[in-house]
Amino acid sequence: MHLRAVFRIIILTTTLNMPISSFINYLQFEKRYSPHTIKSYQTDLGQFFIYIKSQYQMEDGLEVGHFHIRSWIVSLMEAEISPKSINRKIATLNTYFKFLIREGKLEKSPMTKIQAPKTPKKLPSVVTTAQMNIVLEDQLDESDIKSFTDYLIIEILYQTGMRRAELVNLLVGGFSKTGSTLKVLGKRNKERLIPIQKQLVEKLELYLEKRNKILNKAGLNHSNLLINESGKPLYDKYIYRVVNKYLGAVSTQQKKSPHMVRHSFATHLLENGADINAVKELLGHANLAATQIYTHNTIEKLKRTYKQAHPKA
Repeated sequence: MHLRAVFRIIILTTTLNMPISSFINYLQFEKRYSPHTIKSYQTDLGQFFIYIKSQYQMEDGLEVGHFHIRSWIVSLMEAEISPKSINRKIATLNTYFKFLIREGKLEKSPMTKIQAPKTPKKLPSVVTTAQMNIVLEDQLDESDIKSFTDYLIIEILYQTGMRRAELVNLLVGGFSKTGSTLKVLGKRNKERLIPIQKQLVEKLELYLEKRNKILNKAGLNHSNLLINESGKPLYDKYIYRVVNKYLGAVSTQQKKSPHMVRHSFATHLLENGADINAVKELLGHANLAATQIYTHNTIEKLKRTYKQAHPKA
């Protein structure tokens, strides 16, 4: 979000009767949402408050009615905002007004009469096993820290299915040589251990030696596992660029992101007979419903195989 928009939100939320700070504290300390998720909530609420202030000159956010919200939704549709994004904003308002009821500031939520627009079901985009093998069989120059880091980004993402933010926040202490595991700090600060193959364990051992030499030379001291050429911790955009570059060599998919590797990890496990509950734990999902979307890709593959092979198909 642009700095100017941030200032507008700050001004509005301090002049209107809108307990934003207590709501953000609730998300951060009670719900233990990630900084990225909290930022999304702040952005959505800020956009809504700007709208009702400009359109209805509303001075008290507690007076919001369902017609104000419907009007905002219509304006989003007219601006050609995707149904998925609109639904996220509706979910934000739902959580916010439920919080106000809990705090005794509202008796009834204005969201009860709001219907979310339907979104078309879209299967997760994945790369094939063969495509991932091509990417990971690329010649690795272990003497060059950038090449080594870029390779490990893809290898770790595909072997573990972790999220981009989880990869960025990997710590040296989270790598266990004896246990062949990586400790991941997931959403809501939940930790999980993910097993890794012996080959990756050996590569990480070698990488740590090179990493430590670079940090000592640069006079740096931090616990992040993966670093750039200067010895500094990696950041989200760096991870995205590397994944986009590697997958771009083997896939024509429009969006080639770290989450695509995560989708591929889950799909390939299920295709090879992995128990869905085990996949759920590896991904760090809170409930099984979030994992079940990957079974659809597997079913679609089975249907194609059936049509090609069965004489009655």
